[in-house]
Amino acid sequence: MAREELTRLTGNGNGACGEDDCPNVYRTASGSIVVQGDVSEAFTPPQGEGLVEIPESVLREAVRALGW
Repeated sequence: MAREELTRLTGNGNGACGEDDCPNVYRTASGSIVVQGDVSEAFTPPQGEGLVEIPESVLREAVRALGW
């Protein structure tokens, strides 16, 4: 799936992350949530899964964007 196919719920790509690669939350066409952030080493997830860290403020912005 290409990034262009996702609805970006957080940020505008014009801040300090000029490469459009800030921590972000996206929504897929099917309604799933995709989270982008720094890789976390908190624990080893099961094979095929990964862990990312994003700031609380990014999650709050996503919740507001979704109207939850």
